Amino acid sequence: MANSKYEYVKAFEQPDVLLPNTWIVVRIDGRGFHKLTDRYNFTKPNDRRALDLMNAAAVEVMKDLPDLCIAYGVSDEYSFVFHPTCQLFERRNGKLVTTIVSTFTAHYVYLWNTYFPDTPLQSPHLPSFDGRAVVYPTTRNLRDYMSWRQVDCHINNLYNTTFWTMVLQGGMSNTDAEQELKGTVSADKNEILFKRFGINYNNEEDIYKKGSVVYRQYQLEDVKAKTSAEEEPAPVQEQVSKTQQEKLRKLRRKAQVVVDHVDIIKDDFWERRPWILSGKPGKLPADVGSS
Repeated sequence: MANSKYEYVKAFEQPDVLLPNTWIVVRIDGRGFHKLTDRYNFTKPNDRRALDLMNAAAVEVMKDLPDLCIAYGVSDEYSFVFHPTCQLFERRNGKLVTTIVSTFTAHYVYLWNTYFPDTPLQSPHLPSFDGRAVVYPTTRNLRDYMSWRQVDCHINNLYNTTFWTMVLQGGMSNTDAEQELKGTVSADKNEILFKRFGINYNNEEDIYKKGSVVYRQYQLEDVKAKTSAEEEPAPVQEQVSKTQQEKLRKLRRKAQVVVDHVDIIKDDFWERRPWILSGKPGKLPADVGSS
């Protein structure tokens, strides 16, 4: 294409390439979702339809972007993780974030009627999401980030479960319930639920207590004892050519994307699914086949 006198404006574009050899986490959050949940009468403290919709949209993002290795979601947020070897969009911040946000939002809106058939979306009350990218230099940093989000899920869900039980079943006002819960710890909230309402929090569904983990499923590995030297992989990752990257994408597309509600803080989850941290596809389950 011939140059024009206007092409100089390209000089104003600033590079936004993310640090190489680092984990990239793109975290998206719902914008104004408090008003949205009120407008569409979401069930308190948790609306299973809404969580299933979030998970369904996340699954589609994972399918669309095979470079992603895992995602974690709770409430109206989702974190999508790219491996340190990822070179998608040359690791440009803006491209990665906007692609995740727009793809997720598109599927969320498209699938809305599947989960809320009696409550169609109406303008101007439409769902939208914002996003940001953060890089983490080591696998331990990445796992600590994921653990942080799951701990946050537990803390918020226990509070919300107690709060809304006091309001909806106990007849308390929002202000009175909030005031009584001020300064309480987990044991206090568990006691309120059990003694006043006969609710054992441990029996709540795992999707509410642990959030949702989305990943590609391969054959689970046996957990083996590891030496301390093997616990933290070297931070420097091997370079992967474009040809190799495309081959890995094709292999990942063959795997089923699953949604799980499990503990990702302990080592067991990661050790039995080494492909997540290694970035290398595992062995497909026998019933899936290799075609």
